[in-house]
Amino acid sequence: MAIKGSEPDDGVIVPCLVVPDVDEALHFYHKAFGAEELYRSPFAVGIGPLVNMRVWKSLLCLTQEEPGGPSGRTERPMTCIFQIRVSDADQAFEKAVRAGASPIMPPLDMFWGDRYGLVQDPFGHIWAITTVQEVLEPPEVAARLNAPVTEAE
Repeated sequence: MAIKGSEPDDGVIVPCLVVPDVDEALHFYHKAFGAEELYRSPFAVGIGPLVNMRVWKSLLCLTQEEPGGPSGRTERPMTCIFQIRVSDADQAFEKAVRAGASPIMPPLDMFWGDRYGLVQDPFGHIWAITTVQEVLEPPEVAARLNAPVTEAE
């Protein structure tokens, strides 16, 4: 995610933990590991909140599992999405699909400044492939999130 202060380096995997209750999990991670909340917004596909946090020197995200959420599976809830920052999200997405990953969402320009796509590997794990296009302050992201949607001409 391209929120100022929470930008990962290229090639760093940022786990996005999928939990039943984001606030309860954040409280636990803060108490247990000193987690610091860096940013909070709705998740990209409209599911629960998304929280960027720092635990020691690592970046992690938290999001809430919802029935029929990004995993598309309800019989076994998803527990983690692996997010990787790369220099070219489109190229990495296509390479993963050619290697056997199932496309979930093609790379799109997102309101938080990333080009962001999702694939599922043959073993059921979800990978978010992202390229940072802009590093934004939280108020800029909030303004984009709340801006009226206009149709492309």
